Amino acid sequence: MSDSEKKLAVLIDADNVPHKNIKGILKEITKYGSATFKRIYGDWTTQAMSGWKKKLLETAITPIQQYSYTTGKNSTDSALIIDAMDILYSGNVDGFCIVASDSDYTRLAVRIREAGLLVYGFGERKTPEAFRVSCDKFTYLEIIDSSDSPELTDTKATQQANSSESINPELIELISSSVEDVADENGWASLGAVGSHIQKKKPDFDPRNYGFSKLTPLITNLNVFEIDRRRSKGSKADVIYIKTKVKVKQKR
Repeated sequence: MSDSEKKLAVLIDADNVPHKNIKGILKEITKYGSATFKRIYGDWTTQAMSGWKKKLLETAITPIQQYSYTTGKNSTDSALIIDAMDILYSGNVDGFCIVASDSDYTRLAVRIREAGLLVYGFGERKTPEAFRVSCDKFTYLEIIDSSDSPELTDTKATQQANSSESINPELIELISSSVEDVADENGWASLGAVGSHIQKKKPDFDPRNYGFSKLTPLITNLNVFEIDRRRSKGSKADVIYIKTKVKVKQKR
């Protein structure tokens, strides 16, 4: 099944994510499939939710009312989790997109993955690690393009990632070890396989975290890897292979 054929349930906790880039989030989700369900949870009687209302009309997201019965208690997560389990048992989707920035949904993500479905998480950088690593892939809201332009250039990515992560030895080690894990006997590995392997190790990995729109320019900028573009006979596109130039010292 191709990504475009995958049916996804998009569930949003309005209590702890900003409304300003919801269009960018939905655009990002189209990379992984089609949003069959689009629901957002919150107490729509409060002034705090006023910023969402126009956005919901523009994006056809269904608001689910959840009253805050007790001060200081978040009942939104309970409503979202109950709906998620109902959708899971219906068997009508191939995966879930959970848009939230707290750890309340960690067990939900784990349970969905145990059922064999994919989980894509979206949240702010403050999102606890427990939830981030429980997803197949986690994307920070700060790096998602909120404009209407279809492409995200490296310059634009750098401008958006105001709190972007620094390129450090841990990043180089992560990529190098992943190259080694999937490389052939000559040390070469296809960039696509490397990217997939990195994602399994670190679900919140994304080149945009470091100011690059794609993995290829990030790899090139590191100047640690040899790059070889290969084209199979009859193919119109190059396949990129990389190889570590020097042995990266592993952490002890």
